[in-house]
Amino acid sequence: MSKNSLVDIKRILEPHVGAKVLLKANGGRRKTIERTGVLEETYPSVFIVKLDEEQNAFKRVSYSYADILTEAVELTVCREEGQVRISYIQQ
Repeated sequence: MSKNSLVDIKRILEPHVGAKVLLKANGGRRKTIERTGVLEETYPSVFIVKLDEEQNAFKRVSYSYADILTEAVELTVCREEGQVRISYIQQ
């Protein structure tokens, strides 16, 4: 896993801070967890999503950029023009 790849994912996410997102995370044992919320903040190693309170028991969740790189988490940004899936495809 290249460090540049992680930096690229962070750079892709930064303009979407404050946007509504749909998270699909691997919950283990063939479970997929789907949550909606707002991309609240990006940090050097992780990003924070503030979840919709009426749907979830937790207020916030954090994932690392490596979770997107390894496809353990799929993040889709919901915008008025349409949805943008955030993923990283290695060349």
